[in-house]
Amino acid sequence: MLSYQHLYHAGNLADVHKHAVLAWVLDYLTRKDKPLSYIETHAGRGLYDLSADEAVKTGEAAAGIALAEPLFPKDHPYRQRLDETRAAHGPAAYPGSPLIAALGLRESDTLHLAELHPQEFARLAETAKPWDAHVYRRDGFELALALTPPTPRRGLMLIDPSYEVKADYEAIPRHMANIHRKWNVGLLILWYPLLKGGAHGPMLKALEAAFPEGLRHEVRFPPAREGHRMEGSGLFIVNPPFGLAEELAALTTRFTRLSKPGHRP
Repeated sequence: MLSYQHLYHAGNLADVHKHAVLAWVLDYLTRKDKPLSYIETHAGRGLYDLSADEAVKTGEAAAGIALAEPLFPKDHPYRQRLDETRAAHGPAAYPGSPLIAALGLRESDTLHLAELHPQEFARLAETAKPWDAHVYRRDGFELALALTPPTPRRGLMLIDPSYEVKADYEAIPRHMANIHRKWNVGLLILWYPLLKGGAHGPMLKALEAAFPEGLRHEVRFPPAREGHRMEGSGLFIVNPPFGLAEELAALTTRFTRLSKPGHRP
């Protein structure tokens, strides 16, 4: 299935969760003067216009980044990526994870982006033209296995499927185990939605059995609109870097403030 387009959901609270952690991790990794590889399995288009009809229709950005941004200090890497994106593309622009990565990486680093949806891939290829990036219209898990271990060997992989195919929940632990077997030093970040019904439960049990030292972080928030099934956002991280647990605790505090009744920026 290739129906999912993230423009309807860009800038929602799940994006805030995922992108804040990604920006922090990249900032941490690039402090060391050693090159790294960044691999993303489900990249999307990379850059979003939050004033587009699709984004306005769902109201997810209005209930997401519009409320959450003031909770991050201006020197936080996530805020810096937001400011850089708007400076380059206008006040309604929002960076997807490929752009957050491109802005956070250095010339010595390597960027690999996979996207299978034809329209999203075309947008991604156009957005990524100024970057020194490798962009693939290919199944992300196939690409991940083909590229690992990457050169440079030090690096990060973001796994961010749409979960529109229910079989993803069952397949992901196997994919991650295979990737880790080939690239045991790689930092793997998996995003997953917290949906009514708990479809993620068996997947997490399998991941925690396979990666007992993995780091799991979840935040919950009110549905963006009536009938919306997503109640929160989760990350499962293999080989988490030093200091990430403390950053996640701070992020939990921000989301707790955000969830209080009557919160306003």
